[in-house]
Amino acid sequence: MLFQVNTRTAMQTGQASGVVMAEAAAAGCGVALYSPNEVKSAVAGWGGADKDQVERMVRTQLGIDAPLRPSDAADAVAVALCHLATLPTGRAVARATAKAVPR
Repeated sequence: MLFQVNTRTAMQTGQASGVVMAEAAAAGCGVALYSPNEVKSAVAGWGGADKDQVERMVRTQLGIDAPLRPSDAADAVAVALCHLATLPTGRAVARATAKAVPR
């Protein structure tokens, strides 16, 4: 959940996230949480990036030409890319990819 305007929806999403995290932890799975600014910074290079900038950077990093649909797909991929960037191997891949992508 990167952003919610509707308070009721935000509360329901937060409760669902809590249940998923508790079940994952009970099953011995690792759980990682990232703030919206952390995700934006990892993917777009700036924590204040807007949704369109994040989607463009996700598409650029993955070599995708078409817009991602639904729009939440870009958010989900951005969180995954952020998580990969926090791992030692992910940081090395991110550096190598950044060098390979023409600017």
